[in-house]
Amino acid sequence: MDPRTLSICIAAIALAASGFFYGWKFCKLGNYLVGIEWFLLATSSTNFLIYELNHSPVNYFGVLFLDTFSRAFGLPVVTVAGLMVLTHRYRPSIRADILFFVIPCVATLALITDYMAADLKYILLFMWTIFTAYLFYFAYVLQKYGQTRHAIAMLFTATINQAIAWMYDFYKIPGDDTNIFFNFYTIALYVWSYLTIQTYYSYCALKRAMDIVDSPQGTAA
Repeated sequence: MDPRTLSICIAAIALAASGFFYGWKFCKLGNYLVGIEWFLLATSSTNFLIYELNHSPVNYFGVLFLDTFSRAFGLPVVTVAGLMVLTHRYRPSIRADILFFVIPCVATLALITDYMAADLKYILLFMWTIFTAYLFYFAYVLQKYGQTRHAIAMLFTATINQAIAWMYDFYKIPGDDTNIFFNFYTIALYVWSYLTIQTYYSYCALKRAMDIVDSPQGTAA
């Protein structure tokens, strides 16, 4: 294995580990939308790791499907709905939780057809921009509840993830094919890993702050 591939594989392991771990922690909080999406990100990263090692057509389809699902629907739709549990007091039913995954799965199959190939990169960038806009709003709510440190962290998270989304199909890093550490996939996998981690801690910080405000003592104050 060459050093560049090893670097990418280690980054893929980092995303898989953070996705599974913090997905489990989100599920423990009762937020299955974000939790399961984090599991899917981890599964996608695991599948990408295997593809980097064997270049199997089966794994390639898994990479294409899971990557498209998360970029088009998993983060812009499913994760946003999960975070709206706090920002908008949204309480999805079990049926809604299921539909949030079933319908996007069908839509993803449509997106990865040859018919959509020419427009896919524009659709994915548009959907990710919606996700970024919501993360900025999430940061605003954090600041509103006095969580300045987490608000700044979420603004940073949103910004670097938007940059990665733009680079994905529209910009190639100079020397990307040979750089060991400064290649797109290594950078992107670590950035997405950071997203899974920071979102969890910001979510918990906001939940604690909102619980204090909503408590009888907080209301009286």
